[in-house]
Amino acid sequence: TGVQTCALPIYKEVALTAVKKEGRSLAYASPQLKNDKQFVLTALQYFRSALNYASDELKNDKDIVLTAVQKGGCNLNYASDNLKKDREIVLTAVNNHWEAIKYASEELKNDREIVLTAVNNHWRAIKYASEELKNDREIVFSALRQSRGYALKYASEELKNDREVVLGVVRRYRWPFKYASEELKKDPEIVLATTTGIRTRNVSD
Repeated sequence: TGVQTCALPIYKEVALTAVKKEGRSLAYASPQLKNDKQFVLTALQYFRSALNYASDELKNDKDIVLTAVQKGGCNLNYASDNLKKDREIVLTAVNNHWEAIKYASEELKNDREIVLTAVNNHWRAIKYASEELKNDREIVFSALRQSRGYALKYASEELKNDREVVLGVVRRYRWPFKYASEELKKDPEIVLATTTGIRTRNVSD
């Protein structure tokens, strides 16, 4: 037992050296090290995806997960379901990388500040917003401005049927017309606007 106790700090140092050289070597660390809070925190300084290899217990540790999402927002993917509901963690994650919104709880995908932060970082985040927030004009307009109108695809049915919104989009860009409501596709002024709008290349998902 005494030998094992003495060997642990040495093994920890060896494992950390390996992580510094190749982060994915953390996958081969012992279960004890993957559950060692200080070791995982240190590993995160050298390998930002270290949370992926941490124990389930540490994936539910707020200090660990907060550090991980500060290093890379999409590390939220590896957090426990419990911490995917933590507002501070999710807001930190989407500030770091917009796509982290994909891993947030359904409740936080309906949090206006979180979704607006993500969408302001990249319009594609609107794809993961709640149905309610896809009807939020500020959020949708932010996405529309960035995407040359493509984000109309993800707007609520109500906004796709909003004459002011659709007319504003197709006056600038022709092709988002296809995402307008069937009713507005028959609106003479909107149809005419598509003949003068800028022809832009389609933006893929």
